[in-house]
Amino acid sequence: MKKIKYSVIVFDLGNVLINYNYTLTANLVEKVEKGFGQKFLDFFSNHFDIVKKLEKGEIGSDDFIDKLSIVFENKINKNDICQFYSDVFIPNEEMISLLPQLKSKYKLVLMSNTNEIHKEYSWGKYDFIKYFDKMILSHEVKFAKPEEGIYKAVMKFTQCPPDEHFYIDDYLSFIEAGKEIGWDAVQFTNFNKLMEELKIRSIL
Repeated sequence: MKKIKYSVIVFDLGNVLINYNYTLTANLVEKVEKGFGQKFLDFFSNHFDIVKKLEKGEIGSDDFIDKLSIVFENKINKNDICQFYSDVFIPNEEMISLLPQLKSKYKLVLMSNTNEIHKEYSWGKYDFIKYFDKMILSHEVKFAKPEEGIYKAVMKFTQCPPDEHFYIDDYLSFIEAGKEIGWDAVQFTNFNKLMEELKIRSIL
């Protein structure tokens, strides 16, 4: 492999640093009333376009929660809906353990398709967030991976050439979009495989 000087490590969030599972939300609302769990899963599946609009900041959190309130027949207050909707994450401690090591040598950027609710009620409170020099979030920049705009937002912050960016994401299409703008990138499948990729590149 060609020797490259890396200056920036760009991390995805979901299913890289934290795993997520929306059946956790379904289980929580099912405890409120029988049938709510399936109603939530049906809404999430049938109206995924609304979820994506939330991630791009095209609809506000209040509008999204209003739609979920209707699903739950107005029997769950809005604060609880936000909490239930956000209780889907489980930190990947192996991956998180890499951050202090990488922070000492590289700029760290978190680039995520996410939303204001999840940030406020869940992952934004995790201690590992402190290791990132910048968070580029879809709902704030109004672009979502694999749109070029979110990748350009990263480079606007880093002010580094494209080939000095190393990018980690679990979605292959997002990885390919990063490569198209000149980043080095690998699809995350598991910790050991990523460690091999980092060592090949002398990143660690």
